Amino acid sequence: MTARDRDDAGRARNARPRDASGRPLPPGAAGVERVDEDVVLPPGESLAEAQRLLDGGFPFHAHEVLEGAWKSGPDDERALWQGLAQLAVGLTHAQRDNRRGAVSLLRRGAGNVVTGASVAGRHGVDAEGVVAWAQSRADAIEAGGDLVAGTPPRLVR
Repeated sequence: MTARDRDDAGRARNARPRDASGRPLPPGAAGVERVDEDVVLPPGESLAEAQRLLDGGFPFHAHEVLEGAWKSGPDDERALWQGLAQLAVGLTHAQRDNRRGAVSLLRRGAGNVVTGASVAGRHGVDAEGVVAWAQSRADAIEAGGDLVAGTPPRLVR
């Protein structure tokens, strides 16, 4: 059995390289640059970096950035950040040809963005637009549409 990668605090880490969809690659393979899980960006920077990653076709990595904001943010903002992270995971499932997972996470993420919509304005998040985008993508995928069609959501106004 191979020992797991651990950080200085003993938390499990996976140092293996990953592809654009976040799938682990064999040790020594060339992967895409990873998001540093220990770096939590301020909200505005998190949104800008997540948008850059979504626009570049890296939703798994966008999820990592948004998850950091979700887990470190104030309690009243957690539903919003969780929802945005779930939308990125939905796109990751779509990249991985997982239609059911994509629809499920897009809908769940939209629901959490709705729950957190009252605080979205603090950071310029276009909650209404993001929710409409997620519902439309989920409907299209559920109807048999292309899993990776269209553009990613615009997170901010």
